[in-house]
Amino acid sequence: MNEVKTYRFIISGGGTGGHVFPALAVAHELRLQFGNPEILFVGAKGKMEMTKVPENGYKIIGLNIRGLQRSLSFSNLLFPFRLISSLFKARSIIKEFRPDVAIGFGGYASAPVLWVAAQMGVPTIIQEQNSYAGIANKILGKKAFKICVAYEEMDKYFSKDKLVLTGNPVRKEIMNLENKKSEAISYFELDPGRKTLLVLGGSLGARSINESIIGNLQTLAESGIQMIWQTGQIYYEEMISRSARINFPEIRIHKFLDRIDLAYSAADVVIARAGALTIAELCVAGKASILVPSPNVAKDHQTRNANYLAARDAALMIPDKEAVGKLVRQALELLNNTDKQEQLKTNSSAMAKTDAAREIVEQLKIVLK
Repeated sequence: MNEVKTYRFIISGGGTGGHVFPALAVAHELRLQFGNPEILFVGAKGKMEMTKVPENGYKIIGLNIRGLQRSLSFSNLLFPFRLISSLFKARSIIKEFRPDVAIGFGGYASAPVLWVAAQMGVPTIIQEQNSYAGIANKILGKKAFKICVAYEEMDKYFSKDKLVLTGNPVRKEIMNLENKKSEAISYFELDPGRKTLLVLGGSLGARSINESIIGNLQTLAESGIQMIWQTGQIYYEEMISRSARINFPEIRIHKFLDRIDLAYSAADVVIARAGALTIAELCVAGKASILVPSPNVAKDHQTRNANYLAARDAALMIPDKEAVGKLVRQALELLNNTDKQEQLKTNSSAMAKTDAAREIVEQLKIVLK
């Protein structure tokens, strides 16, 4: 009787939820389709993947890698040494684990892992989440078997014959939110009769969004709405302290939202950055949103992401530098305009790709044939 092969996959990517959660979504899909494959994550020490991945039941190894800082710093002087040590460690990991395929989702650790894997003859697949490809992925794409993308016209950056339009994988719990509204109201202790604003600053936080909210908190308190506010870990204590000066009992402030599915379900309008994962989730959840692209990203790619939705009337967009003056006013206007909400919901839902994780795994199957 022939023994069934146990496939081995290395998954690398992290630094932010935008890289970690799509990677986890694909790992879950691998377990569904391959039974009990061996899956090893490789991340960057000190980043969120080092806790989120084990929490989801997967093993992870950390590399001592960091990105280059925009300003002159001691950390930049250490970058070449960290990169070289990470390349050596990645080689050791791949030699010992012997993966059938290596999959990269972006983030600091992804580049050395996929580079070494390709040099050692391991097939690689890249998942490019944004409408703009970074330098690392453009280099890695030359050796990759397939490049799974979320936006059209990515042949500006990659060989057209390698491109597969899959969309960005999202967490399973974000799908089918219709039946979670009552649970969400109970979980966040909300008033079902009030309109709900959800404010997301990412896992780390967004300064302009947080300043927009805290600077206009009195206006929000007097508007009759209720709010769920994810400040991010960097700004949490500061926002808690400053918000205590305003009488706004209908506010729910969180460092990080573990039940993002319930937060989306409760929300009438969402304020968020324009990272690739956030946009994918907003489309799958079918939410009316106002996007404030971060200016602190390579080639301003979040503005490109946001413009892609705004041009299709699937979201509103406010530039980061205009957020403090405009964001809260526009959010309140949208909360009071149900026709516009429905228009944004309809158009964002039409852009949703709910099978991205499964389609990426289908590409893996092609590699394994």
